[in-house]
Amino acid sequence: MVAETSSEALAHLLARGAPRAPDRDSLEAWGRAVGAALPRPAVIALAGDLGAGKTTLARALCAGMGVPDVDAVTSPTFSLVQQYEAPFGPVIHVDLYRLRSEAELDALGWDELVATAPVLLVEWPERAAHTLPPSTIGITLSHDPDEPSRRVLRVVSPFRR
Repeated sequence: MVAETSSEALAHLLARGAPRAPDRDSLEAWGRAVGAALPRPAVIALAGDLGAGKTTLARALCAGMGVPDVDAVTSPTFSLVQQYEAPFGPVIHVDLYRLRSEAELDALGWDELVATAPVLLVEWPERAAHTLPPSTIGITLSHDPDEPSRRVLRVVSPFRR
């Protein structure tokens, strides 16, 4: 049997390997596996309502990428941008929820972040969807109306604008 390459593992995880209605433990396990298989550079768009699990998934992705202090991975809602050190270089985590204009996106240094980050995790990506690269991996989380402890997970790769 031939060992699966990172790109094959990622393709599997983003397709058939993605849990459709994960509980927190399976969402975190999947996120760690995706983080470990991510190519560099990578942009991941994390969409979903407030409390849907975007930051939980970001924390798991960071764990998979080798970020040593995953407890430091929190929602950057007020700071807008956070950086976490990983063995291959920094992971940049942005939350665009509070941005209301193109000028605010420019003031954030958005174009440079997209162009230079080894890994860019974007919460509320719809605020900048027109500027995301075509290779962006889109992940949408929503609340499962029938089971409050579960989320509905949808992966779109590449991200659709």
